[in-house]
Parts: sequence; C-alpha cells; structure tokens
Amino acid sequence: MKSSNRLFILFLLGAGLAGVATAAEHRHDIVIYGGTAGGVVSAVTAVQEGASVILLEPTAHIGGMVTGGLGATDIGVEQSIGGMSRRFYERVYVHYQQPQAWKHETREAFLKRGGSRVNQADRAWWLVEPSVASLVLKQLAAEAKVTILTGQRLKSVRKTGARIERITTMTGDVFSGRVFIDATYEGDLLAMAGVPHRVDRESRAEYGEELAGVVPEAWSTRKQWEVDIRPYGPDHKLLFGVQDVPRGADGAGDRKVQAYNYRICVTDAPDNRIPISRPERYEPSRYELLALYITRKGDAINLTGPKGGSLLKIDPLPNRKTDINDGGPFSTDYIGGNWDYPEGDFATRQRILQDHVDYTKGLLFFLGHDERVPSRIRQQMQRWGYPKDEFAATGHWTPQVYVREARRMVGDYVMTQHDIQKRRQKSDSVGMGSYNADSHHLQRIVNAEGFVRNEGNPNDRAMGHTPYEIPYRCLTPRRADSDNLFATFCVSASHMGFASLRMEPVFMILSESAGVAAATAVKTNIAVQDVPVAPLQQQLLARGQRLWLKELPPHKKKS
Repeated sequence: MKSSNRLFILFLLGAGLAGVATAAEHRHDIVIYGGTAGGVVSAVTAVQEGASVILLEPTAHIGGMVTGGLGATDIGVEQSIGGMSRRFYERVYVHYQQPQAWKHETREAFLKRGGSRVNQADRAWWLVEPSVASLVLKQLAAEAKVTILTGQRLKSVRKTGARIERITTMTGDVFSGRVFIDATYEGDLLAMAGVPHRVDRESRAEYGEELAGVVPEAWSTRKQWEVDIRPYGPDHKLLFGVQDVPRGADGAGDRKVQAYNYRICVTDAPDNRIPISRPERYEPSRYELLALYITRKGDAINLTGPKGGSLLKIDPLPNRKTDINDGGPFSTDYIGGNWDYPEGDFATRQRILQDHVDYTKGLLFFLGHDERVPSRIRQQMQRWGYPKDEFAATGHWTPQVYVREARRMVGDYVMTQHDIQKRRQKSDSVGMGSYNADSHHLQRIVNAEGFVRNEGNPNDRAMGHTPYEIPYRCLTPRRADSDNLFATFCVSASHMGFASLRMEPVFMILSESAGVAAATAVKTNIAVQDVPVAPLQQQLLARGQRLWLKELPPHKKKS
C-alpha cells in the first residue's frame, strides 16, 4: 500500500481525535455507525466489494473491546471462526512471530506461562495486547482505504417511510447513504431510526427458554457467595453494591441488565509499569462488602485462581501484560451500576462510565493497600501497574467499557436459547457462533434468609461451547421498520440467545456478512431483506467464512 493512503486514514483518525471537524454533507453508498472492530470489518468488507463507505465513531476510540482490553479472546469452538474475523487473529499471529514484537519477555517465555490460546498449527493467536490489536485493525482499514471519522456522535435520523435517508451528527455533518449499518454496542442508530428493540430479559414462558428470566438461586453457583454474609452496615442500611429491589420470581422477566466492567490491562514489567495509585474519587466504603467476604473466607481467599475464593480473573497477555476480568462474587463487574445505560442520554451514560471507572480503579487500589486485605494478596496486587505503552491518550486506562448487552433489535428472526442448543441449522446461515450462553449477573440482592446473593448467571445449567448457524434474518429489521439497515452487534435475539452471540469474533463474522450484503443491496438497488441468500452465501464462502455445521473442521466439544 502506498504511504499516502496510510497517511490519509491516520489523518482522518487524528482529525477526529483532535475534534477538528467542519460541518458538511457526505454522500456514500454505505454509512456505518460505530467504529468497533465489527464496524471496521464491515467497512473494509464493503469497500472490497466495490461500495463507497464511510465509518463514523462517536468517540475517539477505534476498535471497541478488541482494542480496549479484551485481549483474551472468547473463542468458543475455534473451528467455527472464519473470514476476516479469523484473518485478524492470523495477522496477530504473524505479528508475534517477529522478534521485535517482544519487548518485555521472550515469545517462548510467554507461550510457557500462558499461551494456551495460541494455535500454532492453524497460525491463529487469540491473546493480544490492546496496542497490537489496534495496529492490526488500522492496517486492515488502511489497506482498504477506509474513510474513518471519529468524534461523530449521532444527533438525528431522517427517514422516509421504511427508508433511512441520512443521519446528522453533533458536529452538524450530514451523512447520506443507500444502506446503513449499526455496528455500535448500544444500538443507537437503530433506536433513533425507530426500529423496535428490547433491553429487558424475557420471561421463561415467552419463548419457552429454560434459562430465561430470573435464575433460581440453586442454579447459580458461579461467582456466587460461598459464605453467608448479611450485607448491612452498622446503620442497618444495605452496604454499597447491594440493590434494594425485589429479586423477582424464578423465571420472571424484568428490565435489569447484565453487568458491565472494564477489561483491565496491567503489567508487572518493571520498566513498563506505572504504580496503581490512590484514585482521585476513592471511596473505601464501596468495598465494605468485599472486606467482609475476604474476612470470612480467610486463608481460602486468593487474588486469582481457577476455583472459588478468587477475587480477579487474570489472563496473561504477551509482554507481561494482562486481561483482568470479573473473578469472584464481588469483583470487576459493577453489578446494578449499568441499568440506566442502554437507553440513557449522553449525560447519563457519561455519569455511569465515570462511576464504573471510579469503582474499578478503586477496587484495584483497595486490593493492593487496604489493611483488611491479607498482606500476601496486597503484595501480589502491588506487582501490577498500568502499562506505559497502552492507552497513553487516556491516562493508560482503556476508554472502552465492556457493554455486554444493551439494546437488542426485534427483527425478522429472533435468536433464542433454542437456536444455540437445538435448532442449530439455518438455511440462510451467514456465519457461526459457538460460545456458551454466558450471561453475567444482573443484580445483587438479599435473599429470603437475609444473606447477600448474586443473580443472573445460569452457566452451571448451560450446555458448554457448541457450534450453531446464525441466520441472515437476525441482522435485518422487519421490512416495515426499515428496508436499508443492518444491525451487527445488537442483533435480533432474546437475552439468552444474545448471551452467546455477543462475543467479539462472532460480531466480526456477522459484520463481514453484513458488509457483503450491504454492497449487494447497493449494486442491485434492493431492500436488505431481498438480498438473495444463496449467492450471498457463495460470496461469503469465497471470503473464507464458515457457514455450515456439516462442513465444520473436526473439533472437540468444550465445556
């Protein structure tokens, strides 16, 4: 690729980062809203298929969770991942074959301590530093000459009948298109376009899903309180982190949302480590419940580990970095702190995001410095610090919160638990998923006996990682709602169906399929619902997508 092309995309990214924008009208075949990894994949794909494309991101961050700290990729069954999604991780593999990629440890040392998600035979590398993921994603976009504008938050949508004509952003810029793709985690474009959606979890009765609705206490032992703790302070009020709301009957639906968190990248490399200092808005009272848990667990408590009693889930990334995820019953998941996020306005979301940052940074400081934490755990925690070579523009802290679920479109076909367990074949398959139905907890409440319990994670009853086909129909709205829109993350699914679909490799798979279909709709001037499935599938197969269970390479079912 010519250097001028690379400079072109970097200039656009830099212009958005600096907030330099002049109101203008832009016309393209396809307008993609959401600079997530899926959004980039859709854009690259559509350009490769001959369409003119513009990719808009409301923030300054490109790549979503893939470049935002989720470096320990949620694979499921590796053989189900194809197309550009797989090629992304193959490029990561190539990157880590270079000696210059290893600055803080050797490749051999990393593979020995944590390289279980590196497939040497298939040349796929599923453990990636945020900066490397960003580098690879930008390379893909630059090679396709994708136009990316950041700082373009949606303001309004103009629609005639079922057709979206243009969108306007807060900068005053207007973007007209023949097809639009919502590649956001929140579904803001589809919502503003009046496409029906849900943010609730369905009852068990609505679709006949065994795992739907409020999870029975006996079913939910993962990341659960193994000891009985009464969650009240000396003033007899509930401690921070416990919601004073009705639990709900087993199997009942509600409008609570599974917890968000930040996937935390820290390092123990001395020359790359910034110590975790006391946060500006640190509130020790937020961790009283955790202190009680640590005291009750005693010697059984651990900073991390595969069994009960761990506080954090620490996955190793190359160059002595981590992807820290939720670990125990009180961990990085900010249970109940996100309920107003999916449909909140900008100010509401900003408040929630700042609250999540304060909570998470405070948690790390608490574990490393509070005297109620055993000294052995404090010493382990103090090994870690923020990496100097990650997220420099945002104080070495990721700008991307893990939106595990927000809006879900109500489209032509609703994917449910049945589709990921039993009805696993689809005639209009445009990709595959395979991850377990992984819903994180939605609420932390007091049970009938007066003890704290988490609710919402039914993994102990789920089926493990099993491949299934994903229909084209779950990417498109109903024709009367919009005939020129795709949703690639906020797809048409129930809460339990979405609990499996929501993984980043699947998001990229569906985004590639939507990019091809969108280009087809533009070329033939048809509604997205009328894109012929069989030719579309042949195009996807030619691009390396994996569509059929019957043609899946041999694999072992994982639990």
